[in-house]
Amino acid sequence: MPFNPHTEDDVREMLAECGVERIDSLFDEIPQSLSSGPLAAVPEGLSEMEVSRLMHDGAYREGSYLNFIGAGAYEHHIPAAVWQIATRGEFYSAYTPYQAEASQGTLQLLYEYQSMMCSLTGLDVTNASLYDGASALAEAVLMAVRSHKSAARRVLVPAALHPAYRATVRTIVSNQGIELVEIPYDPESGATRLDSVEERLDKDVAALVVAQPNFFGVLEDVDGLTDLAHNAGIAVIACVNPISLALLKPPGQWGADGAEIAVGEGQPLGVPLASGGPYFGFLACKQSIVRQMPGRLVGRTVDLDGKPGFTLTLQAREQHIRRSKATSNICTNQGLVVTAAAIYLSLLGAEGLRRVAARSHANMRSLIDMLSGIGAVNIRFGGAYFHETVLELSAPCESVCDALREEGILAGYDLTDFYPELGNALLVCTTETKTEADLRQYADAMARCAGAV
Repeated sequence: MPFNPHTEDDVREMLAECGVERIDSLFDEIPQSLSSGPLAAVPEGLSEMEVSRLMHDGAYREGSYLNFIGAGAYEHHIPAAVWQIATRGEFYSAYTPYQAEASQGTLQLLYEYQSMMCSLTGLDVTNASLYDGASALAEAVLMAVRSHKSAARRVLVPAALHPAYRATVRTIVSNQGIELVEIPYDPESGATRLDSVEERLDKDVAALVVAQPNFFGVLEDVDGLTDLAHNAGIAVIACVNPISLALLKPPGQWGADGAEIAVGEGQPLGVPLASGGPYFGFLACKQSIVRQMPGRLVGRTVDLDGKPGFTLTLQAREQHIRRSKATSNICTNQGLVVTAAAIYLSLLGAEGLRRVAARSHANMRSLIDMLSGIGAVNIRFGGAYFHETVLELSAPCESVCDALREEGILAGYDLTDFYPELGNALLVCTTETKTEADLRQYADAMARCAGAV
């Protein structure tokens, strides 16, 4: 959006209209002791050309790296049209719509987004949207507890779920009398064992969280886990990677009856890596519990003349009116990045998204094949995977990562702090952005560095 500064003549005319001579006079109620005074440390202004050169020089010093880190934030190709459209003034300056009379264009876009996310998750309704994937999971836990027929306040959470998600959920729900019970993963497969879940089921459990794929990149037995939970009378919360749903069975089809709720991080859908955000969380559920869903829902209707229109529906205005009685107290839905996701999904379509997912998985298969002959590197888990896997190194991960960084490669995510029992474990990720040459460069560098440090 262009910025048009005021000219000196503009400023003089506005000050004259206000009846003052200086801009500082407009703030004369502020005590002088609170004034910051001259900004002596701020350099003189630069021209556009000089600023451009400064930024390019800084970027050059930062370097360019071949990225194999995933762990919840993924480097996918984003068509140029996505953000060219998303940053048009009609979308860029329109924040989350709270009122039914909000822009029809914004509401239609959110409605189309909801429709596409319902197709991906296989569930009846999706909101638009939540702050991020981790807080979306916390909202799903609260939703499942509210929806449970009894006073159950315990939720089963796999240890193979993203550590940041577990920490966020615990922070949000722990003071609401909800207990999170961690389910250990199988040390051989990296998956959640059904018997580990079964032995923790009792009348106080309201829901089971199932990650697909889990934090190790391993694919879980979602059908077995879902049926086990439902047979015990508890809900299933699916925590999923949206790109993987182009290939894998959607949560709405897990087991005999499907998961009740599906959540996840929407960043892979057209949102760039940007130092942790802004991203957005999605949440879908069955129609039977839609009134427990937080956030905004957009519906399609017709007006008195029979013309189609879009409006907010089931909007409780919770963050403004109901306060402690609210379904939720979320105060943002990350509307702009949801706009980008809707455009991304529209441009790629079902087949395009499937190709992205298939190439990401194929690249990981190729990388595993290339790494299999390196003595200092082992594949930690032998189960099925999507586009991430855990490498077991003979040398400390930090040293290996430092060595690969010197060669311009970000080797992966060091699991040592969160999973010390795995030893020198490195979570590595591939997406469709990696070429065969990139994979070979990584494998060759790993062969040199893993055995040399």
